[in-house]
Amino acid sequence: MIPSFGPGRGVWAAGAIAGVFCGIVIRPAPSYPAAEEHVKRVIASVLLAADPAAAVRDSWTTPKGEVKLLACGKAAVVMAGTAASLLGRAVRGVVTCPPERVEELRVPGVEVFPCDHPFPSPRNVEAALRARELVRGVAKDETLIAMISGGASAHLALPAEGLTLDDLREVTRRLQLAGAGIGELNAVRKHVEQLKGGRLAGVCRGEIEAYILSDVMGDRLDVIASGPTAPDPSTFAEALGVLESRGVAASVPRVVEHLRRGMAGKIPETPKAGEACFTRVTNRVIASNRRAVEAARDAAVSMGFHLAGVEHAVEGEAAVVGARLARRAAELADSRRPWAWVVGGEWTVTVGERGGKGGPGQELALAAAKGLHERGVLGAVLSFSTDGVDGPTDAAGAVVTGETWARATDAGLDPEAGLSRHDSYAVLEGCGALVRTGPTGTNLNHVAVLLVY
Repeated sequence: MIPSFGPGRGVWAAGAIAGVFCGIVIRPAPSYPAAEEHVKRVIASVLLAADPAAAVRDSWTTPKGEVKLLACGKAAVVMAGTAASLLGRAVRGVVTCPPERVEELRVPGVEVFPCDHPFPSPRNVEAALRARELVRGVAKDETLIAMISGGASAHLALPAEGLTLDDLREVTRRLQLAGAGIGELNAVRKHVEQLKGGRLAGVCRGEIEAYILSDVMGDRLDVIASGPTAPDPSTFAEALGVLESRGVAASVPRVVEHLRRGMAGKIPETPKAGEACFTRVTNRVIASNRRAVEAARDAAVSMGFHLAGVEHAVEGEAAVVGARLARRAAELADSRRPWAWVVGGEWTVTVGERGGKGGPGQELALAAAKGLHERGVLGAVLSFSTDGVDGPTDAAGAVVTGETWARATDAGLDPEAGLSRHDSYAVLEGCGALVRTGPTGTNLNHVAVLLVY
């Protein structure tokens, strides 16, 4: 199903997109007659590939004996509902999910808790306590089915003894402002909380069958959702090193003191590889960014574009990635053939204390728009987050062409200032370039697609 451009938001139903996506306004010039349709097809293809229900069904193994269910993250409702359907019998469970999805799951015996992201709130702690209680109650002859997706790290926020929720929120905020990567952020989280870094596996007496949607480059089990069911190779010392290298240690003295106590052996380390608790755990990564990228690639090729290249696991500053795509567009434009270049990854924006409004997908797009404009390239760049939420905004990302930069200027906007101040949202909104899907109920990182006409 191709997303239409009208009121509504994306929703999942029966493993397919069953809603409409609003807000994509490219306003293509006559030289871009098909750009809007091309973008629609790419988005629809990516989100169908990212469907968590299909991923669960494709990898499902029916467990023996009694089962308890724990599902956490942005895709928790769909994953839990699919698991309950496949089980075909009564199950007790706990689901933590975005607030807007709470009413979508009605399974007897399964409690659903709304949780906030990216900064945990008191209701996240309440949900984490209930999740821990459920896991502790799994008997030796029972199986815990753990459904984990992007956002689960924030959902399972349970401060370590001696720390508070405010401590967790502040260290998360400081690290994100400093541009810390997900691996760095999670190394710290695992050492200041009670359920991360294999600790959830450590409190479960029974078997664990974990089904994992990866929102992490490289699909490292110890990094996805801060590795609740995986051995943790990081240490208290490494966590402190992250705070120091990112220049935030002085701002979170209570966290620093906690980490130093751990380094001194006064607090137990996270469970490591070879420990007994992991002999009962089976972790399965059932979908990742690669799946989304391959769907975008296939969509572009099916529309007649020649594939110039595909890049996986791209990380770094969003503006740098966007500028590089524009340079690539200029190189491809000389051949006078329709080309596609597809990129998947996790790009970031280092905003500092006075950053504006936007997200990494939007900043990538605005930087690409500048490069396309400067080089006079007949092309378009789509950049979006598969979860439908790009930064703290209502947009999933943006679509720009070689004319977006000039359109912004003609509208009285200052795209150069928007780029330098990390304030891309207002510029892209002003020239009709934002992509809005609404929360999609999944998360396989970011996808960017360059189309050269």
